[in-house]
Amino acid sequence: MALDEADHRLFVATRSPARLAVFDTNSGHLITALPCPQDSDDLYYDSARRRLYVSGGEGYIGVFQQKGADSYALLANIPSAVGARTSAYFGKLGKKGFDRLYVAVPARAKRGAEVWIYTVQD
Repeated sequence: MALDEADHRLFVATRSPARLAVFDTNSGHLITALPCPQDSDDLYYDSARRRLYVSGGEGYIGVFQQKGADSYALLANIPSAVGARTSAYFGKLGKKGFDRLYVAVPARAKRGAEVWIYTVQD
């Protein structure tokens, strides 16, 4: 789950069915539900860009754009790896102030476990 306090929106990634659900925290009503990566584990709200990042074991990261408090759209599906669902988002790291999304990739038969680092850009 993630929270947009300014617009009073709660974001929830569900697994069955795989959806990004958006709720109004004032009324409790469902605003919308969009398909998202299956087997999701983590969800982050980037208030500066008004984006949501959903990591899922299906093999990609769903990136959603918030167009307004009640309007959301899929911006991109960024490839990751099957089973890579655990992630962490950190804003403004490093000397250049890039935001980073870290995704844990589990070990497979021919490869050890890894952490993939994605740089978030405008």
